[in-house]
Amino acid sequence: MAFVLRTVSHSAEGREIVRSARVEGDRLTIGRTPESDIQLSDLAVALTHAVITRDGDRLSVAVEPGLSLQLDGRKSDGGTIQAASGGDIQIASHIVRILPTAAGASEIALSIERVLEGEATLSRSADRLFSLGSVLPGRRPVSWILVIALLAIFLAWPLLGSRSADPHEGLRADASWSSGKLSRAHAALEKDCTACHAKPFEAVRDTACVACHTQVHDHADPFRLARAQPGLSTWGRLKLAVKERLNLPAGRCVECHTEHEGPQTMPATAQRFCADCHGGLNDRLPDTRLADAGDFENAHPEFQPLFVGGWQGPRPMMRRASLAARPFEDNGLKFPHDLHLAPVGGVAQMARRLAPAHGFGRQLACKDCHVPVADGTRFQPVDMERNCAMCHSLAFDNAGGTVRTLRHGEPAQVVADLRDFYRIRSPARPPSLAPFARRRPGEGEAVEARREFSAGASQSGAQAAIRAVFSKGGACFDCHRIDAPAGGSLAFRVRPVAFPSRYMHHGWFDHRDHETQDCTSCHAAGTSDSASDLLLPGIATCRTCHGGETTAKPVASSCAMCHDYHMDQGAPSRPGRDRRDQAPEPMAALRREAR
Repeated sequence: MAFVLRTVSHSAEGREIVRSARVEGDRLTIGRTPESDIQLSDLAVALTHAVITRDGDRLSVAVEPGLSLQLDGRKSDGGTIQAASGGDIQIASHIVRILPTAAGASEIALSIERVLEGEATLSRSADRLFSLGSVLPGRRPVSWILVIALLAIFLAWPLLGSRSADPHEGLRADASWSSGKLSRAHAALEKDCTACHAKPFEAVRDTACVACHTQVHDHADPFRLARAQPGLSTWGRLKLAVKERLNLPAGRCVECHTEHEGPQTMPATAQRFCADCHGGLNDRLPDTRLADAGDFENAHPEFQPLFVGGWQGPRPMMRRASLAARPFEDNGLKFPHDLHLAPVGGVAQMARRLAPAHGFGRQLACKDCHVPVADGTRFQPVDMERNCAMCHSLAFDNAGGTVRTLRHGEPAQVVADLRDFYRIRSPARPPSLAPFARRRPGEGEAVEARREFSAGASQSGAQAAIRAVFSKGGACFDCHRIDAPAGGSLAFRVRPVAFPSRYMHHGWFDHRDHETQDCTSCHAAGTSDSASDLLLPGIATCRTCHGGETTAKPVASSCAMCHDYHMDQGAPSRPGRDRRDQAPEPMAALRREAR
């Protein structure tokens, strides 16, 4: 004896799918467990729900205690079905139909089908008759309707809204295109998409960025920057050569500066962002003048400041040199720092005498002449009248309480003032005689002789005073470099003076961050006897406190601490400290105190 099982299901199109199975024996189990002969996947069905047993032409249906089923439409806990007439057994949402079988047949056929509750007696046609599928359009028309609706809502409507006259009105249809909130720096542009997206369906161009970021400069030539990338393949070099030929610069602002990432600030630049290129730059760009740099503590060249290396007439010539070569600066001054910082001697005594009026200590200190600017990053230029004249006076006469001083920075005016001063101080000239007045013999000759003597004395005194000012021990000679004229000429020339306001133009140093340190701990001014000494600390001095990005030293220093990617002509910016508005141009940074 055997049971033939026909499991009936339907596809989405309503096509009937039949799977057949054969169970040998005269007993069938029905339940949710996989071991059941008829497995019904419904949580309302127990693991072992019912058992069908064959006894000749009669089928007995038994239910587990506490459970029930519907036998031929009536709720029951069991019963008998004749094989010749067949019958229906409904358990939850499934119907097991016992198909009529001839008497004495060895096989009994059963059909298993899942139907909706309340529709067990309905045919398949009736099921479609009372469903919404008979009145709704097909899936293809619905798909086209949805596509058109999406295009209208998220394309046509935003396009019309983007052309609104007021970009700050309340409802913006094109807001649906936004992929997220802008960063904090660009929060003010939240409702002005055209500030960056100048043309519809066109990627943000670099021109849109530099329209606002006018102080941002390229890090380097775009093509050289692309060739400096590590791991550039042969195919990459070929594509780069084609772009260079067509003048299509590689690299865009948005490749590094991504927007719509939420209200956040730009994270600090990691050291590897710089070291990946600069760590082996000489291998990839053999013609570069930059030394390899990968880590401040153990892979960084000596500092190379920009200073006055000579003169071309009145124009200072700037040059760059490594501090390891101990370069000298031709700034035009004579100034011994060690003499002015000495704890004993005439300068210290002068400082003590002027202390009540100027707040000096028992000796001069760096802060007495070098005054920081408002933000503390750098120092104001040393000024003769403000810083030097309190000790180095240019006064040469006191007339009724009015002190006359020489003009600083104007040698020709100094010569003219001294000539006039000695001319005025010469003996009084006799009154002029009337052209027709009677005179004793010889009276006219005596008057002219006295005049010539007075003029000669005045001229010789002025010349001596002028030479004294521009010679050793004079007011100009002790501080400035003087070119003496040939012969008896008084055309003395004072060499011009110039200092860069910043020596490290490719790096940033903030004195405010070091205000707790003594100046002489970095600048060896106490042992310098010449103004030409370049009193800048070398890299070894900085490494006593600063290490690389990961270091055991007190200050971990990545590349971005001192260097800005978008190097400009003035002061590079650091995160949170943009001081480009205070940065002079390189030649404008030269302070000229005398000509």
